[in-house]
Amino acid sequence: MTGALQDSGVPLIRLRSVTKVYGEGALAFQALKGVDLDIAQGDFVAIMGPSGSGKSTAMNTLGCLDRPTTGDYLFKGVHVEALQRDERARLRRRFFGFVFQGFNLLARTSAQENVELPLLYRGEPAAARHVAAAKALAAVGLKGWEHHTPAELSGGQQQRVAIARAIVTEPAVLLADEPTGNLDTQRSHEIMELLWRLNVDLGITVLMVTHEGDMAKYARRIVRFVDGVVGSDEPNPHPRGLSAPAAALPAEVH
Repeated sequence: MTGALQDSGVPLIRLRSVTKVYGEGALAFQALKGVDLDIAQGDFVAIMGPSGSGKSTAMNTLGCLDRPTTGDYLFKGVHVEALQRDERARLRRRFFGFVFQGFNLLARTSAQENVELPLLYRGEPAAARHVAAAKALAAVGLKGWEHHTPAELSGGQQQRVAIARAIVTEPAVLLADEPTGNLDTQRSHEIMELLWRLNVDLGITVLMVTHEGDMAKYARRIVRFVDGVVGSDEPNPHPRGLSAPAAALPAEVH
């Protein structure tokens, strides 16, 4: 990877004049039109906006799944837009965890085995994978459910497995794309309280795309995209997660 990842007092993430264009010529579509955004280590940011506003494109860019057409994306001071595909992949595997609306679990595989997958891809030995996956499942409140398959779990439990899979590598950043979109109201609030505790207790920076204002209230900041740019970026003075129970994460994950 070109450059060293160092703590130098700069924001964890910085976007400057970032654009993203899909297609060419008359068919070209500009999804991002000059985005400026700073995200500090330990922040919890809700990204909102109507369909077509650029929020999903911004999320893909932040997660190193896509690269800007122009502009600068700095992660811990390193210019991500200048990295090659394999370098971005290594950065993504080391520093980012992903949670999606659809859970994306392997149907015939146990919770434990689903959570171990990122470690398997990294070549971790079996013993280390087992310990780390059990720890991650305990962190999301699923101790004792390690050998259940997705079909034996509720929607909320499946999303907890997906979150455990995302944090098993101890990422600096958790990117959650509509993480409560397939859940009822009670399960949604349980998942949001869990994300809040991961942010507060483990220091994981959380970036969440959501269209639900009630879920965005858990974040420390709410960034709204409009027509490919940041329309507003406002702190949330009273994050709803402050009322989440302190015991949501077991002591062994600290």
